[in-house]
Amino acid sequence: MKITVFGTGYVGLVTGVCFAEMGNTVTCVDIDENKIALLKKGQSPIYEPGLDELLTQNIEAQRLTFTTESAPSIHSAEIIFIAVGTPPNEDGSADLKYVLKVAETIGQHINDYKVIVNKSTVPVGTFHKVKKAIQDQLNKRNATNVLFDVASNPEFLREGCAIEDCLNPNRIVTGIDSVKAQETLQNLYTPFLRNDTQILFMDPASSEMTKYAANAMLATKISLMNEFSRVCEKVGADIEAVRKGIGSDHRIGPHFIYAGVGYGGSCFPKDVNALVRTGLEYDEKLLILNAVEETNQIQRQRFISLIHKRLETQSIKSVAIWGVAFKPGTDDIREAPALNIMQSFLDRKIKLQVFDPAASENAQKYFNNNSLITFYDNQYEALKDVDCLIIPTEWKSFREPDFALMKKSMKAATIFDGRNLYQPSYIKQKGFQYFSIGRPQ
Repeated sequence: MKITVFGTGYVGLVTGVCFAEMGNTVTCVDIDENKIALLKKGQSPIYEPGLDELLTQNIEAQRLTFTTESAPSIHSAEIIFIAVGTPPNEDGSADLKYVLKVAETIGQHINDYKVIVNKSTVPVGTFHKVKKAIQDQLNKRNATNVLFDVASNPEFLREGCAIEDCLNPNRIVTGIDSVKAQETLQNLYTPFLRNDTQILFMDPASSEMTKYAANAMLATKISLMNEFSRVCEKVGADIEAVRKGIGSDHRIGPHFIYAGVGYGGSCFPKDVNALVRTGLEYDEKLLILNAVEETNQIQRQRFISLIHKRLETQSIKSVAIWGVAFKPGTDDIREAPALNIMQSFLDRKIKLQVFDPAASENAQKYFNNNSLITFYDNQYEALKDVDCLIIPTEWKSFREPDFALMKKSMKAATIFDGRNLYQPSYIKQKGFQYFSIGRPQ
């Protein structure tokens, strides 16, 4: 099939590359000329394991191209995906201006029947807004004989595993209101339907709600475990033991029940707030989701307070940070807990020595090349003469480090572990003062 994808951000680029990998002819469109120039060279603007290889292979196979030209990309396509950003407004609602701008552009240039698929994360009702935006442009052109269908197809990609999730999804959710659109998407996704993968066709509103509900449910599990962790610390219980105990219940499961410094990234914070805002628009106050977001912020501040309380009697000059990305396997630092932790030290004029395998460049830009921060290419070099180590992100290379080398490098052998990577008894045997989440100190 001939596919056009508007947007070469995280969702759009991964989607385009994976459709090309399945043999489709894909054109990715973006208004950012620098990004398109980079992509034409086979260089990805984002870090995602496996993406660079597939990008290069499909460009060389002439199945994948990149352009800033909208009109020819619309004319040639059978299916057009909208995969642009929906950043939060100040009130927490989703900003749809980029989605609707693409819809208008499609309406200005569409020349024959197309299926327009919205893959951006959007609030319920966006399906109809996209449809209206396209039709309004057709009416202006007196081109009411041009037919089209709109579909909703939310993404469920995990950063760090996005290629695998896209090529081997555990389910495909699609909102449609026409038989022809359903047949088109069924044909498109048939090669992806392996290993009991389901394609779920439903009404557009339900598909849009499914995306928000899924992320809100996962965020709720995280915040609930973080609340349990605070009680565990007070009563002398171990949240890791509790996690194993409840995770063995198949109704709960082992996923997303790790205690830590809270969730971050481009999805959970934004989507929880957007769903809360949607509730308010329909006069429904979502008490649990409000508490989920409040708990997430409390968890971060509580960890920061723990660190500064433990260090307040010492003369702190420098601190090491292992991990800036909101999770391992990505360079995404949006809403990352590490940013709050780092800022708390910068406010006190304390130097930071930082290591992250992928996100250092983004963090450097975020903090505007602050002279108090030094970024290192080696995790052990970042420990030289520091007063403590803080771990906000659980990269694999942090799981079994050389503790002897760490202790030798650090001025003070103190670790604040925001992801519970180590067994307290083991780490103390190595000569470290160790603080973690939800476990007896």
